[in-house]
Amino acid sequence: MPEVSVAPDTINEENAKFTQVGLSRSVFLNSLPKSGSHLLRNILRMFVPVNQVYGPQFVQFPNLKQHLGAFDPNRRYLISGHLLYSDNTAILANRTNKILLVRDPYGWVLSQARFFVSDIVSSNFEHIKSGALSVDDLIGLMIFGMYKKSPPMRQQYELYAVGWLSADAYMVRYEDLVANVNSIDTDAARSYFAELLNKCGIAPPGDWKERVAIGADRKQSATARDNINTREPLFDFPRELPDKHKQMVDFAAPGLRELLGYQ
Repeated sequence: MPEVSVAPDTINEENAKFTQVGLSRSVFLNSLPKSGSHLLRNILRMFVPVNQVYGPQFVQFPNLKQHLGAFDPNRRYLISGHLLYSDNTAILANRTNKILLVRDPYGWVLSQARFFVSDIVSSNFEHIKSGALSVDDLIGLMIFGMYKKSPPMRQQYELYAVGWLSADAYMVRYEDLVANVNSIDTDAARSYFAELLNKCGIAPPGDWKERVAIGADRKQSATARDNINTREPLFDFPRELPDKHKQMVDFAAPGLRELLGYQ
């Protein structure tokens, strides 16, 4: 898997401008990488005391032993992770309010492709960033995986997302989150964020709208598309996944989009 380096944000400083109420139960935000993880995390951070936000890192399976304290039943944290579904992780997360962030596989494939050729990704991917691959090939590799470098899309969705549906996780679709951020003045957005916060065990405050707007500011996310160099025009990515790649996604993971509510 790639190594990722991101710049710090100013959410903690913004957070201090608002009255915060402590969590009564830990909140575990789990997501498939490149599903809008920083967006949702930053929004929720605006509703939680800074000292209850667990660390700058996303907890992942390779570093789980270093972060078992995040799930200490005697503590209350907002925990962000890219954790595979397993017996051990299900037991740890059972002590939390679980929020599962997913993204339409069609959009995820494009987002993952841009991410892999960006400057914030290191490790052994320079041969991909060089432009030796066509965009079509790059997208295909995001669907079917790269041997010993990146698992196939289906496997990632199974372990990071679908498995957690059996663990009473509240599912948040990235596209719905973005749509409600962009229509924040509507009654629909008010209801949407009220339900999300309630599922986290957070009583929606009267200034919820201001907090959401600050957390959703793309400048606060170092991994947002606008803030990473995707080496365009070396890679001329389409705005929407081409039909042939949509068919490849459906072949590789039949029923996945329907299960997640995209069909």
